[in-house]
Amino acid sequence: MTAPATLVPLSADGPALSAVVAGVWRMAAWEMDVAQRVRWIEGCLALGVSTFDHADIYGDYRVEALFGEALAAEPSLRDRVQLVTKCGIKLVSPRRPDHARKSYDSSPAHVTASVEQSLRALGVDHLDLLLLHRPDPLLDPDALAETFRALRESGKVRHVGVSNHTPSQLALLHARHPVATNQVELSPLHLTPLHDGTLDQCLSLGIRPMLWSPLAGGRLLAGDDPAAVRVRAALEALGAERGASAATMAFAWLLRHPSRPVPITGTRRLEGIAEAVAALGVALSAEDWYRVWEAGAGHEVP
Repeated sequence: MTAPATLVPLSADGPALSAVVAGVWRMAAWEMDVAQRVRWIEGCLALGVSTFDHADIYGDYRVEALFGEALAAEPSLRDRVQLVTKCGIKLVSPRRPDHARKSYDSSPAHVTASVEQSLRALGVDHLDLLLLHRPDPLLDPDALAETFRALRESGKVRHVGVSNHTPSQLALLHARHPVATNQVELSPLHLTPLHDGTLDQCLSLGIRPMLWSPLAGGRLLAGDDPAAVRVRAALEALGAERGASAATMAFAWLLRHPSRPVPITGTRRLEGIAEAVAALGVALSAEDWYRVWEAGAGHEVP
C-alpha cells in the first residue's frame, strides 16, 4: 500500500516536495537493472517519499538516464514524483568531450544546455526544481536571473534555487530572481550552516533549506573517529529512550531546526529511507538537541 506523500512548500514561490527527499547520487554504483529501479522508486513512494534529488554530473553523467529508463518503463510514475536536479559543475569526462578542465559554468548557454540535456536523460518535459550546484566566482547574477526567468516561462523548469551557496552569494541572486531553497551540507558532524548565517538567512527569507549528507556520508553511523563515536553514542542514547534508531534520531535532530529543513537521504536501502521518514514523528527538546550538538562540536556551548 502506498502512503500519501507529505508535501511541504519550500517557499511562497517554491515547489512542494516530500518532507524527506531521496537522493540518487550513487545510483550508478547500485547496479540495479531497470525493473529493480522501478521497484525502488515504488518503494520510496510507499514510504511517502516522492521527491528525487539529482545532478547532471551524478554517476559521471549517467544517473539521470538510469532514472529516466525507470520512468519510461513505468510511465505512471512521472505524475507521482517531483524531480530536482542541479547543474553548473563541468567534469572532465568521455561523456562530455568538450570539457577540458573541471570548472564551474553558470553562463546562460551552459545552464540552458544542461537543462535540455537533463530533460532528455530523464525523459520528461519539465523539472520541478533546478539548482545551481556550486557558487561560480564568474557568476553574472543578472544573466543567470534572466536565464532562470526564460526557463520558467518556457515551462521547462518550474522553480529554481541554489546549492552550497553562502548567504551573500544567495542574496546576490535572490535580489534578482526568487530563490526557492539553498541545498547545503548539515549533520551533527558538519555544523557550519548553523553558525555562518546560512540557516538564519533561510528563516529571514522564508525558504526551507534542503540538507545533504545528513549522516555525514555514513561516518556518523560507522566512523571510528572521536567525533563520530561521541555523536553516535548520544544518538543511540536518545534513540533508546524513544525506541528509535540512531539514524532516525540524526534526522530528528536536523528536523528540530526552526528553518524547517528538508533532509536528503543517500541510500538504496528502503529500510534506511524508512528510518529517515520515522523522524517526522519524533520531537526533540532543546536540551536533547544540544546534547547532540555538544557531541559533534566536542565541547559544551560557550
